[in-house]
Amino acid sequence: MADDIDLWEAHADWWQEGFTEGADPEYEEQILPIAADLLAGHARVLDVGTGEGQVARLAVEGGATVVAGIDPTANQVAEAARRGGGPTYARAGADRLPFADEAFDAVVACLVFEHIEAVDDAIDEVARVLRPGGRFAFFLNHPLLQTPSSGWIDDHVVDPPEQYWRIGPYLIEDESVEEVEKDVFIPFIHRPMSRYVNAMAEAGLVLRRMLEPAPPPGFLARAPEYLAAASIPRLLVLVAEKERR
Repeated sequence: MADDIDLWEAHADWWQEGFTEGADPEYEEQILPIAADLLAGHARVLDVGTGEGQVARLAVEGGATVVAGIDPTANQVAEAARRGGGPTYARAGADRLPFADEAFDAVVACLVFEHIEAVDDAIDEVARVLRPGGRFAFFLNHPLLQTPSSGWIDDHVVDPPEQYWRIGPYLIEDESVEEVEKDVFIPFIHRPMSRYVNAMAEAGLVLRRMLEPAPPPGFLARAPEYLAAASIPRLLVLVAEKERR
């Protein structure tokens, strides 16, 4: 775990420069609009794995009156505080949230649980800090199509040649460190979708909706090799509600 945090500390600027303030079309065209819709009408919002705070700021812009963001990475929390925008921030892991029971109306976690080792504890903590009837908006890189060793295959054995997306060992949980660009190494944990859904069910978080949006136009424009798989989702969003007593 310490090594994972060290990697995030070392490469915080990779995230801040490449995925915030309009730099990433998937965030701008897809993730942030979905998050805004799912958080609308919720007054007290917690952003788990807030990074530099763009989703937390979005909640404030949407009318939330109490917004908190937590992240285990000191560089991210410092940058979130510098950018301001209304939320309050704390350095903490998702598996030990520094908040009282039932403190929030909604919790959002955006592309963060694939980096969390203590997944069961983290989901239990989400359930603990949510009020009964509260919403958990859970964004993941799609577990089926983002498995280790997945990717494009050019099949020249068949005539005419075909290109298709290979799915890796989906059912096997896997921890790895990936070089996401030159000299930038980030830890990832692959889990099948059932692992998350069952952990939520055991914590009293009932699945209400599931979204699998197609890649947005801005992403496809920057990744023309993906055009042939424009019907393959890169994002999975699970929308859960805490059971009422």
